Amino acid sequence: MAMRCRRAVGPLARALAAGLLVGWLAGCGGGAGDSGSDASARTAVEHDALPGTGRPLVKIGDKNFTEQFVLGELYAEALKAQGYSVVLNRDIGPTEVVMQALGSGRLSIYPEYVSTWNTAVAHDRRSFRSAQGAIAAARDYAGAHGFTLLDPTPFSDTGAIAVRRAFAEDQQLRTIGDLRKVAQSLALGAPPQFQQSPGGLLRVEQSYGFVPAAVKALPIGLQYQALDQDTIQAAYVSTTDGALRGGPYRLLKDPRKAFGWGQAMPVVPTKVLAAEGPAFARTINRVSALLDLGTIRRLNAAVDIHNQDPATVAARFLRAHGLIPAQPSS
Repeated sequence: MAMRCRRAVGPLARALAAGLLVGWLAGCGGGAGDSGSDASARTAVEHDALPGTGRPLVKIGDKNFTEQFVLGELYAEALKAQGYSVVLNRDIGPTEVVMQALGSGRLSIYPEYVSTWNTAVAHDRRSFRSAQGAIAAARDYAGAHGFTLLDPTPFSDTGAIAVRRAFAEDQQLRTIGDLRKVAQSLALGAPPQFQQSPGGLLRVEQSYGFVPAAVKALPIGLQYQALDQDTIQAAYVSTTDGALRGGPYRLLKDPRKAFGWGQAMPVVPTKVLAAEGPAFARTINRVSALLDLGTIRRLNAAVDIHNQDPATVAARFLRAHGLIPAQPSS
């Protein structure tokens, strides 16, 4: 587990310096006319204080894959710029462990996906026809159990079926249901758990009425290579994979929402939200609002394909959007 912690000491140092200056002026016998200087100094100090200064330590958690690392770093850097003290805990474990950590105070916030929250936390197995319905149900459960779900991201990260664009055009494939036409010769590549998971192969069969001729177990990340080598013709992927950015692949549409809804929603205990003040939610929501599908694919690609550090990727993105200060010129 990687942990990062930086305390915002700048405002405190400035406050002490201003206090010493005011005391020196008073000692010089400035008289009544110096009360204006005293007030100006206090005003300057109050103006410099960032909204997170003096608030409780924010303990951010993310799960063990690229997109979560990026989200965690985005939250951490944006909050630090607002004066919050932050510690980032990577690879926080499965959902049930995370929920225990939130309840005990070991975590303050982590990003979760709508369908995962509804199924793994709320144990709600309904199929929602819209993202709004799924989000409303998630928020209802959260509010009744002492949690608040902040604004959802514009992007939705769910499972998906990808094929090479040339194969899609040759076979006239636009939706997952269109794979019925080639199912008798179709090899589908997917992680090993895909065949046993209720949200995997079984969900495809229930929603679209077919099973492929073969399912080849592949480690996560090797599906695209297998597509390129034509050892498989379709692959189970994630909609936000960096490889989908400008690659020779086509995601087949999922009109029946077999893989649910995947907007990322930061989960915060309601008591934490109150303790951290309004700037906390406002800052996180500003970050989330910037993350459309193309953007998150680009950020994921920077880490997965171009081997950049998630913290570097996050800081560069936030700096470009004015959420953290620009780097001083050398």
